[in-house]
Amino acid sequence: MTVRVNGRVVTPTGVIRQGCVEWDGDRITAVAEYPSVRDGHWILPGFVDMHTHGGGGHTFTTGDADEARAAADFHLTHGTTTLLASLVSAPFPLMRTATEAFAPLVEEGVLAGVHFEGPYLSAARCGAQNPEYLRDPSTDELTELIELGRGAIRMVTLAPERDGALEAIKLLTAQRVVAAVGHTDATYEQTRAAVAAGASVGTHLFNGMRPVHHREPGPVVALLDAPTVICELVADGVHLHDGMLTFVTATAGPDRAALITDAMAAAGMPDGEYELGGQAVTVADGVARLARDGAIAGSTLTMDAALRHAVNAGIPIADAARMVATTPARAIGLGDRVGALQVGLRADLVVLDDDLNVVRVLRGGSWVE
Repeated sequence: MTVRVNGRVVTPTGVIRQGCVEWDGDRITAVAEYPSVRDGHWILPGFVDMHTHGGGGHTFTTGDADEARAAADFHLTHGTTTLLASLVSAPFPLMRTATEAFAPLVEEGVLAGVHFEGPYLSAARCGAQNPEYLRDPSTDELTELIELGRGAIRMVTLAPERDGALEAIKLLTAQRVVAAVGHTDATYEQTRAAVAAGASVGTHLFNGMRPVHHREPGPVVALLDAPTVICELVADGVHLHDGMLTFVTATAGPDRAALITDAMAAAGMPDGEYELGGQAVTVADGVARLARDGAIAGSTLTMDAALRHAVNAGIPIADAARMVATTPARAIGLGDRVGALQVGLRADLVVLDDDLNVVRVLRGGSWVE
């Protein structure tokens, strides 16, 4: 049975001011003008969060399946219809346990995949990653995880200057796993070598990276300059100045800039004491920081809040919609399934009011309670 929702429809090519989206079962069957509509709510594609550690008081970082399901449910109420479960640096046994626990959730469709942010990261740029667990990339470990996950491993973030990093990137890309560059002290040349080896994502650009210098551009410029790389941005006003958010969007374009939450369990929760990767985190005024040194420890962001922040910073809503859905979907290899209001894709959409607050969420053709 065909079902329709009317309103201001945001498509990959722009806004249909008087439009509708139709679906039958779990697939979009039509996106069209609907002249009888007068304004109405905004209709955007379901959000795709390619980097989140938890939310609603629940975490992905312990490898617990019940926690993961609850965190995914929390983000779904904020419009995120597709997400990766991001872990932080951990001992290999925990990486194995998480892979085993999350693989069934990927098969079920609760998660779109697993993202390992670490442990193959720079000690100098570890940020809120636990320095005890950092180590050089291991192709043996990665091979075992990929085989164990049966397609569940979707992305791995590593520092290209570490011994064995280029071999790891080549292995990942050969296995259709996204290799991302992050938490890195790499030079411009080392970063370009990683991109040449197949790295295609910059993990939360600027954060956990050697800063830009006019005599040593570092990883930021190398990633921005690479046409094959999609750059993650945390649009919360804490990780990035709004001027930097709009600069990257203008420089890379919305087809190469993806908004992420980098959220931890404290997203949607009161200020207080939390934990991330075995480290104490204090959340005050909605900002999460490590108790030991004050380093930013993920965020309390949701994707609807990231969208609002980007639009308020001056990014047009059509561009912002690409950045919260179309671009991240393509970055993790799911652009042919989700991420746009387009015929044939999964019927995922978010209905927003004039202030871009979530009114309703549709996932796979069913309204979320």
